[in-house]
Amino acid sequence: MQRFYDFLRRHPTSVDSFLAVLLFGFSLLWAVQTNLGVAPRLVAMAAVLLLSLSVALRRRAPAKILLLVTAVGVAQLVLDVDVNPADFAMLVIIYTVASEGGPRWASRFALIGGLLAAPLSQLRWPSGDDGVPGRFFAAVVLAVPFVLAWVLGDSIRTRRAYLEQLEERATRLEKEREAQAKVAVAAERARIARELHDVVAHNVSVMVVQADGAAYVLDAAPDQAKQALETISSTGRQALAEMRRLLGVLRTGDAKESGEYVPQPDVGQIEELIEKVREAGLAVDFRVEGTARPLPSGVELTAYRIVQEALTNSRKHGGPDVGASVRLVYFDDGLGLLVEDDGRGAAQELYVDGGADGRGHGMIGMRERVGMVGGTLDAGPRPGGGFRISALLPLKPAD
Repeated sequence: MQRFYDFLRRHPTSVDSFLAVLLFGFSLLWAVQTNLGVAPRLVAMAAVLLLSLSVALRRRAPAKILLLVTAVGVAQLVLDVDVNPADFAMLVIIYTVASEGGPRWASRFALIGGLLAAPLSQLRWPSGDDGVPGRFFAAVVLAVPFVLAWVLGDSIRTRRAYLEQLEERATRLEKEREAQAKVAVAAERARIARELHDVVAHNVSVMVVQADGAAYVLDAAPDQAKQALETISSTGRQALAEMRRLLGVLRTGDAKESGEYVPQPDVGQIEELIEKVREAGLAVDFRVEGTARPLPSGVELTAYRIVQEALTNSRKHGGPDVGASVRLVYFDDGLGLLVEDDGRGAAQELYVDGGADGRGHGMIGMRERVGMVGGTLDAGPRPGGGFRISALLPLKPAD
């Protein structure tokens, strides 16, 4: 049964044509058997033909077909073509106009025409000799099929529109989910890129400085060269551990694999970071003001990465004998960071607009990190020489 229904849905024109042929056949038999003259018979056959064609073409232009059927009905009244099987096409057209979702005027016109068809037919061809009450009752009874056809068509149109809205909503929600998934993936990739940049830039910078120092004192001071090589080794291991943690989110590892990854850095590890920077040859003064307390993980990681990137920039751009200072201030509603150095400072294009020329990736990363936690960041030359980076990280992200 379902296959038959699916076939009917796939071939609507063929089904309509088949119904039109059946209707034309029965109506033609009526026209032949009815006692009519030659001219009335030809008029009746023309009306039958037009009504049958309207059934075959009803889906292509429902509003125009409705006007055609109305004209045929008026012609039947004027030319005295009695009610015949072909008039069943009027019910079909009323249903079609109400169900196809065409112009609303056509649906209203079909309903009004259906309500008027029965009374007009009773006035033109009275049924029986029951007088006015009998004719009125017959008109009401004959009007019921027209009303039912319109109500059925209108309910199907409403149901179809409702289903279309549901499908459209489902499609829109699916597209929104896909867009949100793409945004989430892009944000995660950007976060991983920032993390990798911070890890690689800081640790490789330390390793390069230590390698240069070891090569310089290799013959004159072997112990210092050995210490530099040990620093390079420990820094490399730390970089590998952090990169393993970051790359772990890109693969579907099990619990055993996840246990190999180290936790994300926090504010408590800033002092350890500064000690390693000092071992690399950069003099750093570190101070903490206010009462230290646990902070949101995003704020802690952001603070650590800002200090790491700022000290890396001081080592890269500050020149020889540069000194730096790091100051952490715990406020009631946030954490303040101030990193300064007394070197020659970075080129302007590295900090204006976050590195608009594409070179200041570290500064871009810092601004993005601060923005993600709803904070503010200011970077630029220090009045007395050198470079300054200050940031304020609130405990709650901005709305």
